[in-house]
Formats: sequence, C-alpha cells, structure tokens
Amino acid sequence: MTAQVPITVGTSASLPASPARTRRAIVATTIGNILEWFELSVYGFLASIIAPVFFPTSSQRLSITITLLTFGVTYLARPVGAVVLGAISDRAGRKQSLTLSIVLMMVGSSLIAFVPSYASIGILAPVLVLAGRLVQGFSAGGEFGSATAYLVEHDQRRRGFMGSWQFATQGISIVLAAGCAVALTTLLTPGQAQDWGWRIPFVLGILIGPVGFYIRRTMTESPEFTSARDDNQLETTNTTVVILRHHKLALATAVGAVAMSTSVNYLITYMPTFAISELGLPKATSFLAAAFAGVVLFCVCPLSGRLSDRLGQAPVMVVTTIVTAIVIIPVFLVVTSWPTALTFGAVVMVMALLKASYAGPLPAFLALCFPVSTRATGLALSYNLGVTLFGGFAPAISSLLIAWTGVKAAPAFYIVALALMTLLIMGTSGRRVTQR
Repeated sequence: MTAQVPITVGTSASLPASPARTRRAIVATTIGNILEWFELSVYGFLASIIAPVFFPTSSQRLSITITLLTFGVTYLARPVGAVVLGAISDRAGRKQSLTLSIVLMMVGSSLIAFVPSYASIGILAPVLVLAGRLVQGFSAGGEFGSATAYLVEHDQRRRGFMGSWQFATQGISIVLAAGCAVALTTLLTPGQAQDWGWRIPFVLGILIGPVGFYIRRTMTESPEFTSARDDNQLETTNTTVVILRHHKLALATAVGAVAMSTSVNYLITYMPTFAISELGLPKATSFLAAAFAGVVLFCVCPLSGRLSDRLGQAPVMVVTTIVTAIVIIPVFLVVTSWPTALTFGAVVMVMALLKASYAGPLPAFLALCFPVSTRATGLALSYNLGVTLFGGFAPAISSLLIAWTGVKAAPAFYIVALALMTLLIMGTSGRRVTQR
C-alpha cells in the first residue's frame, strides 16, 4: 500500500529542498496554523467556563452541551471555506489563500473576545459568539488545504515529514490553549475567570495575528504550484466541480481517512470537560494533561511522518488504526473505574500518541489523492467534510452518549466505530487513489 510519488525530472519541484527553504516553508505555514488552532482549541477547553456566560440554563450539563453544540455547528462553515479559499489557492496560489485565512481568523476571534455576556445584551450575545465561530470555521476551512499543499509541495521526497508539521503545530496550539486554561483556573477565582478571564486567550490570539499576516505576505510560492502554473497545468474551471466529477473516489477515501484522526483529536479537546464534569477532577489537572498531549503531538508527528516516507503513508495509518480500535475502550474503562489525576493523564497521553502516529502521515496521504491543479481544494474539502461529519460534533456526541447510556466510557464506542469505517475505506480504495 506504499504510495508511489511521481518525480517530475527537470523542474524545481523535483530538486531536493535546501534546509533553509524547508525551514522557511515550515515557519510561514505553521505560525498561522498555530494561531488558527489555538483559537479553536481554547474554546473547547474553556467550554465549562464559557457555558454560563452565553448559554445559561438550570442544568450545568445542558449548558456545556449547548456550548459544545455551538462548537460543532461552526464546523458547518468549514466546507464553505474549503470551497472558496481552496479555489483561490488553486488559481491564485497558496500564498494568497493563506494570507486571507489568517485575516479572517482575527476577525472571528475579535467577535468572540469582545462580545458582552448574555446578562448584558440577552440573546444577541450567543448569536454574536456563533457568528464569530462561523467566521473562524470558514477561515479554518481553507487553512488546512492551502497550508498542507504548501508544505508537501516543497519536497516531494519528504512529503510525509513536511506534511506532518500541519498536525505537529496543532500540538503547540493545544499546549498554548491548555496553558492558558491552567493559568485562568489557578491564578483567578472562578468568578474572575467567568467574568473576564476567559477573554484573555482570544485577545492574545488577536495580538499574534499581525505577525502571522506579515510572514505570510512575504513568503514565496510553493515550487510545485509555480511549476504547474508556468506549464499551464492549472484548472480553468471550478475546482470543486472538477473534483466532484473526476475525483469522487479520491474525495471519499480522503474523508474516510480524516475521520479517524479528527475523532480522536476532538475527543482530546473534550477530555478536560470530561474530566471536570464526569470524573470530578480539578480543572488545572485536566488542562495540564491536555498540555502534555500537545507535547506528544508536536514530538511524535514528525517522527511518524518521516517513517511514512520510508514505509508509505497508508501502512503506518492502518496499523495505528487497528491499535486504536483495540485499546481505546480498555483505556476509557480504566480512567472511569479509577478516576485519578494519574490515570487520566495516562489515558490522555495514550490518545495523543495514537493520534500523532496516525496524523503524521495523514497530510501527505491526502495530498497524494489529488493532482496539483486541484490539490488545495481537494485537501480542504476532504479534511473539512471529515471534520464536520466526524470531528466537530465529537465532543457533543460524547456528552450525549454518556447521558443516553449512563456509561462514562461511552465516548470510546464512537472511536471504535470510526476506526472500523476507516479500515474499510483504506483497505478498499486507499492504494488506488494514492498511486499516481
């Protein structure tokens, strides 16, 4: 199942990338990527604090569930962002799309950071929060496709390693978001954290945004895209239409591959809320465990990506999926049977290790599903459809599964179901769509 990577002799895209060019490509994409995913992660981590501010109800669990549903609803905007920003990336270039996406993220963050509470302006408060989340979702919808395409197109011989930085830097975002959550819950009183403290992370994100904007404005275009543009190989028709007409199998395969990664990722995002509301653990403990999970993602993703350059992306992903399906229920049973800080931390670390092992090769696998002319759109569509269908609502589904079944380990059932689906898709079509 090893992907066969085409090498176009005589183009700059086929030449080994210099260390300096590799570093510039990674920095240019990841600084904006860190900001994007920091803002998205911190909302999930602070759900239990934000819930009564904008969604007050008589039940704490109901307030948290509504907050998490808002977290999921915004993912409906991601496929739209994938279509619009993906088309810009495939026609005008990766640089243009990446620059626009970081501006949109700053706009969405500003809406959330400065909106008054429900007690101040009533129903308008949750409406404005939802609007901010929709703008963030639209921005993130185009970010993944353009950033991933930009990374993998800088070094064809190390696509796995280059693409792995997409998820490795999401690990940094988790560390930063969890660190902010730890600081809020330890340095501020519960009243201060709920009144104004939760806004601080979003304001920090807004302040970092201009730095990312400047770096992206000065970055160079990816060599592979430049080569395709110079050879008049870009699509002149709507790239989404081209994918739906000629690359349906590739799109379905990519969406299925994303399902496994995104479900585990957003379950990790949900774990602090799970620890607080279901296990009764201190907030600082749960956020600290999530921060360590981010460290695991940052360290392991490049290693698994590099391994996939030798063994192939699909084999590494399939083995990780099988292991996940086997161990996820037992580890959840352990933490729900012995809900201590130690067992919770261990479970989160295991989940992060599984996520990183799978996610490292994933961007390169997805990139190889589509040609350069539709790659950014294909990456954005497949990733964001997968995230919308299987990831964005994972926290809310987990909360609802616990409520319906009365089993605290119920979120693991969702992961097993998606793991089996991913194995079926990877086994039937993964090899065909990546051998080009």
